[in-house]
Amino acid sequence: MRHVRSSVLVSARSPAPTGAGGGLLPARELAVAWSLIVLIAVPAWVLTVGQARDMGVEPGTMGLALPLFLLLWVTMMAAMMLPSMAPVALTWARGIGRRSSGWSRAGHTVEFVGGYLLVWTAFGLLAYVALDVTGDLVADHPTAGRWIGAAAFLLAGLYQLGPLKNVCLRHCRDPMSQLVRYAGFRRPARDLRVGLHHGAYCVGCCAGLMVVLVPLGVMNVAAMAGLAVVIFVEKLWSRGPLLAGVVGVVFLVLAVLAPSQDWLLPGLQDSAPSMDGM
Repeated sequence: MRHVRSSVLVSARSPAPTGAGGGLLPARELAVAWSLIVLIAVPAWVLTVGQARDMGVEPGTMGLALPLFLLLWVTMMAAMMLPSMAPVALTWARGIGRRSSGWSRAGHTVEFVGGYLLVWTAFGLLAYVALDVTGDLVADHPTAGRWIGAAAFLLAGLYQLGPLKNVCLRHCRDPMSQLVRYAGFRRPARDLRVGLHHGAYCVGCCAGLMVVLVPLGVMNVAAMAGLAVVIFVEKLWSRGPLLAGVVGVVFLVLAVLAPSQDWLLPGLQDSAPSMDGM
């Protein structure tokens, strides 16, 4: 009894990040799982980089219609988010689908990921509206881009340091209690519902980071790669919450610098060259 109590106290003090320690997956299954994630994430990155080379970094929606923008957005999210959320999806498929195997377990995982990406698609609608509005403002008033950029960095910094970020990051780093609760969900579409729920927490965790794509450019590959690394480390590193705070402070500093530093705002300048031109 004393051993159980001490284990609970240790867990409460320092929850294990998703996929780190805790034996969420055996080594062999973990290796296979990460191989599958690489097979998904790498093509997503290749498609994203290829599209970025053709389009360049421009303000607004870059002339894309909503369906095409959402298709590109989901591809971007798959590239950026899947590596950090993969352990959760695989733990769910293994734990809840323990009595199944092979294609059945793969089906659990696909349905989970589908629900997850559906939430990010909904967030993409908000991103499209925000980019459309800021693009029109920059086209009509070029100097407005500096203040839009400052406001975006300020909002992102405050969000990174705020309570909602902390709550959502805590869920993403230690989702096991939620996954146990999800086991009580009834079919049909249980795995889809779990993916939707976890996706909502992930959006809440990463929303501030996504905001900076307005000044940095949605098709800015360097910015996307940097944010993907931050997201991965925040969720999986033992000091991820500390990194989230440091990034928030950096965003606040950039908010102060943005009105006088155009190089911080490639996504709010009409003359930004394409990657081929660079």
